Amino acid sequence: MNVLRTTFSSLHSKNFRYFWLGQCVSVMGTWVQRTAQTWLVYSMTKSALLVGVLSACQFAPILIFTLFAGSLIDRYPKRRILMITQAGFLVLGVIMTLIVYFKIVQYWQVLLIAIGYGALQSFDTPTRQSFVVELVGHKDLMNGISLNSTIFNLAKIAGPSLAGLLMVQFSVSFCFMVDAISYLAVLLGLFLIKQTNAVASHSHKNIIVDVKDGLAYVWQHAEIRLSAELMIIICTLCYNNNVIIPIFAKTVLHSGAQTYANLLSATGIGSLIAAFLMSYLSRFGLQRNIYLVVAAGTAILQSAMLFVHSYGLAMVMMVAIGFCNMVFLNQSNAAFQFSIPDELRGRVMSVYVLLNQGTTPVGSLYVGGIMDVTSGLWGFPASGMLALVLLIPVLLTHRPTVKKWLQPQPRHLQL
Repeated sequence: MNVLRTTFSSLHSKNFRYFWLGQCVSVMGTWVQRTAQTWLVYSMTKSALLVGVLSACQFAPILIFTLFAGSLIDRYPKRRILMITQAGFLVLGVIMTLIVYFKIVQYWQVLLIAIGYGALQSFDTPTRQSFVVELVGHKDLMNGISLNSTIFNLAKIAGPSLAGLLMVQFSVSFCFMVDAISYLAVLLGLFLIKQTNAVASHSHKNIIVDVKDGLAYVWQHAEIRLSAELMIIICTLCYNNNVIIPIFAKTVLHSGAQTYANLLSATGIGSLIAAFLMSYLSRFGLQRNIYLVVAAGTAILQSAMLFVHSYGLAMVMMVAIGFCNMVFLNQSNAAFQFSIPDELRGRVMSVYVLLNQGTTPVGSLYVGGIMDVTSGLWGFPASGMLALVLLIPVLLTHRPTVKKWLQPQPRHLQL
């Protein structure tokens, strides 16, 4: 019972429960949409590069807008910003449903809608990351971060599998309708939240100055700076499953939509195991002694995919990759949120989101181009091998911090 209380401590907050449950439904819909959208585009174009362009279009706006979004997030109530962004997602979901249902969908239309999603995500994701501390407080922040990750990974398991089932039994358009409806749940959760201490500065400073303040904070703290450099490499190169897996399923495993969905779900299973583990370990604070291991681990596992040609082994490898990816992002998130001033939280977390998602267009285009020139077999290895090469100079440059991180963590640490 004590283990359960520790693992789910942040859910004692009623406001966080409303937020968490609404997100559970909404993120599930998002994964149904992402899975169906990727399969739709690959079915229309038969090109790995054009699937990469789709991913780049969805994440490119994050690269452009997120740092400026961080300044606005610190100025206005986060609940209000989230209600606007979630309503925007709902509208885009309805449009996507209609154009696919009436069979008037074209590739350029999907790209435009993807850009719209990306623009909204530029504000939505850092706001959600920054909002957690206002709902659970600093004491349960680490646990709230981990349980927020659990939402994502529950959806990552169930969403692709559900999308595969819906595509086979109904249609692709049905998947987009499910996504649109799912945003109503998070809007209801946000409506039910009652806040008396919303953090909003209403600053009149120049937005450029605000952005510089956030970047300066990241640069001036050695541990956050190392986390940022690790994220540039790992998130750019090792988080392109949506681009790689459909082509890997089709060209290496010679299978269809259901295998693609199952492989995505396998990464979600590994991530979910990691999320629950990190939720339990959150009472001990940051787990730096495993942070570097999983950073290198995900690159090594993806390199080893060169030798994977069977469905069963691919499923096992996806679980392992998902586990490493989740632990890495969990600890990166914690590194950025740990001990930062609340008035800077939106700006600092916008840097985190920029590194987590904004670099994806570069990786998507790189891996899509590699697979178009070679084959689906080289998607993972080309990413993993390059990541390993780039990690070496970063770790050598930060030797004192790396040495500190590799020391066993005190068991009494707690936020």
